[in-house]
Amino acid sequence: MRRVLITGASGTVGCEVIKAIKALDLPIQIMAGVREITKEQSLYADHNLQYVNFDYTNFSTFTPALFECDTLFLVRPPQIANVPKYFSPLIEVAKNIGIEHIIFLSVQGVNANPGIPHYKIEKCIVESKIPYTFLRPAYFMQNFLTTLKSELKLKRRIFLPAGNTKFTLIDVEDIGRVVAKILEKPEKHHSQSYDLTCDEMLNFKEIAEKFSQILGTTIKYISPNLLNFYIAKRWNKLPTRFILVLILLHYFPRFQKEPSISPCVSEITHQSPGTLNAFIERNKPQWL
Repeated sequence: MRRVLITGASGTVGCEVIKAIKALDLPIQIMAGVREITKEQSLYADHNLQYVNFDYTNFSTFTPALFECDTLFLVRPPQIANVPKYFSPLIEVAKNIGIEHIIFLSVQGVNANPGIPHYKIEKCIVESKIPYTFLRPAYFMQNFLTTLKSELKLKRRIFLPAGNTKFTLIDVEDIGRVVAKILEKPEKHHSQSYDLTCDEMLNFKEIAEKFSQILGTTIKYISPNLLNFYIAKRWNKLPTRFILVLILLHYFPRFQKEPSISPCVSEITHQSPGTLNAFIERNKPQWL
């Protein structure tokens, strides 16, 4: 039986990957990589997983976590950006152990952004000669359940410096399904890179209108200048580092090439990707 280490197993993407693997009933032993086993193991009480201690900042966890694994599903934690310090040693361990396949959760548009960590991680993986699959997802719909939830629920607004820029979107459930299908026949996906999007491209004004219609209440979209955005977020006690990440995600796309809608989700899973409307309907109680 193949063994797959899922890094970030307790995170948004990791949870959906594990659920999708279980839904396909693949003959795979899932190794859930978490920092605190006793704290996280109740998450998947019904999934018959094996938990392993895995922490990017503790290099001694790399070899035991990867031991006897065939595949590594790699997710970059947002707070870790130093690729030579943290990712290069991990990929070197994976190579020495004999990992046969790395599936890396990258980001759409990575090719045009050599300064971001994802670009450097992709390069590091390619140079290792380990067979790989790069997943390059669009803007997560689940951001409206995490970083943007408070503004939506309490202030009935989307407050981002994105102007009228259009974004492609993806439901993280679709990412999970894609990973599971890749694990079903991994050799078919070696040396491939897939953009993962739904079939819509929307700006945040259009997104706010969809929320308003489905929630039955007015959701405003406000696009502040950078100074006002920074001041507002600091007033809400957000760390400066996190504010800069929000600016990177929402402001700088205004000056970049418009992203494209990709058919990869449908081609790999043989299902149409989820729509934003369906996502809002499914999670409606979260914002009311």
